Amino acid sequence: MNGVKISVVDEGGDAVGDDTTDAKGEWAIPVPKAGTYKVTLDQKTLPQGVALKFKDRATLTVQVYEGNQRTVLFAIAAGGGGGPGDAEAAKPPSESAQYWTRVAQLGFEGLSLGLIIALGAVGLSLIFGTTGLTNFAHGELLTLGAFAAFVFNTAMGLHLLIAAPLAVAVAAVFGYAQDRWFWGVLRRRKTGIISMMIVSIGLAMFLRYTLLFFFGGQGRSYEQYVAQQGMQLGPISATPKSLVAMAIEIAVLILIGLGLLYTRIGKATRAVADNPALAASSGINVDRVVRIVWAAGTATAALAGILLGTTQNLGYQMGLQVLLLMFAGVTLGGLGTAFGALVGSLIVGVFIQVSTLWIPPEMKTVGALVVLIIVLLIRPQGILGRRERIG
Repeated sequence: MNGVKISVVDEGGDAVGDDTTDAKGEWAIPVPKAGTYKVTLDQKTLPQGVALKFKDRATLTVQVYEGNQRTVLFAIAAGGGGGPGDAEAAKPPSESAQYWTRVAQLGFEGLSLGLIIALGAVGLSLIFGTTGLTNFAHGELLTLGAFAAFVFNTAMGLHLLIAAPLAVAVAAVFGYAQDRWFWGVLRRRKTGIISMMIVSIGLAMFLRYTLLFFFGGQGRSYEQYVAQQGMQLGPISATPKSLVAMAIEIAVLILIGLGLLYTRIGKATRAVADNPALAASSGINVDRVVRIVWAAGTATAALAGILLGTTQNLGYQMGLQVLLLMFAGVTLGGLGTAFGALVGSLIVGVFIQVSTLWIPPEMKTVGALVVLIIVLLIRPQGILGRRERIG
């Protein structure tokens, strides 16, 4: 969408700059320093037949951090313009209709976000279930997958449809090697769970700032599927790439569930998660199962990062921003259970998006954590967790 005017002012109301969108609908306005800015879209410059989806969101307030690029998106939909004969059709919908349309849209966006969270949370939950490790570096596995696909896509010139599977395969190998030569060594040395958790925090920082060193702090994007025209599905507006991504996420999660229930490695994984000592005494190679879990968990996290990268710019902190939501989903659904992580993640994703009806978007993550606390006060083991005797 070409020629739409965007302007930016600082907290004091002083003009910072303006720009017009290019043919892809993209624009960029540099700001002098970190701080809070107001970004305004001039609705008069929108093309004929196009209008803002939410009329009250022509001006957005954003926080810009030092060295980072901030993405600002305005939701648009068909509307506006038309001849005299279209006067009746051009009448704005009632407030009630607008409200429920927005609820449907936010619910759809929440489901999409919840599926991405679930892909990462399932691996996080399986790793916790089989090893007892709370891996704070799991968010960086999403980021690694996204940037691995970025390298294949941009540096090597491969289409994203080829780059993405290659990145997932590289991530699986990295996950297997990570347990084979790092976490497995710590387990054999009888390193305590608390110590390993602290090590995971250090590993997360190392991976995060390694990515910052090589790729910088500015946002990156894939060569394909950057901007797509949305289509209307009843009250919901969606892009083709978002629908395809959701289909992939659902298919992968179903395959993981079927694998855990009906395959030998899936049954062995559940046995190790339930009682590692008993599983070992029955002939199960616990170390092999754990390494396969690490490979699968890293691969699904990488896939989540790639799909997340099709909806936003890639950044070295993108995994960190999702990590808290993954922990919320895992804890809400029940620690150590993959199906609980799925249910919990979907609830978290839908809630944090729908909650923006009542609270500022900047605070939506806080709302999800409040729900998490309330649920755990009522059911400490989570939705699908089991009660356990302590002591």
